[in-house]
Amino acid sequence: QVQVEESGGGLVQPGGSLRLSCLASGGTFSAAKMGWYRQAPGKQRELVATVTSGGITDYADSVRGRFTVSRHNAKNTLDLQMDNLKPEDTAVYYCNIRRQITPTYSFWGQGTQVTVSS
Repeated sequence: QVQVEESGGGLVQPGGSLRLSCLASGGTFSAAKMGWYRQAPGKQRELVATVTSGGITDYADSVRGRFTVSRHNAKNTLDLQMDNLKPEDTAVYYCNIRRQITPTYSFWGQGTQVTVSS
C-alpha cells in the first residue's frame, strides 16, 4: 500500500523560510514525476513545483526564484525549500507522485499547513 506523507509546515513570518519534506513508501517511484501543490481557502489547488525522474524542474511563476524543489530517488523523498515567504503563500501544501504512462498512477498526501503571517 502506497503512503505519501508531508511534514515541515508551520507558522512563519513574512520573509522567513520553511522546508517541506515528503516521504513516499510502499513502492518505488524513481520513474514518476513528483511535485508540490497547494490550496488556499476558497481557491483551487494549484501547482507549486514539480521535478521529473530525470531531474527537470518546473515552478509556478509566483514562486520561481524563491522556492527550490529537490528529490532523492533512493530515499523516495521530495523536498521544497521555501525562502522569502509571503502571506499569499499561505495554504495547505500537498505532495503528489504521478506516472502518466502505463502503469499510470497518482498518489496524494494529506497535506501540511503553511501559514505566513506577522
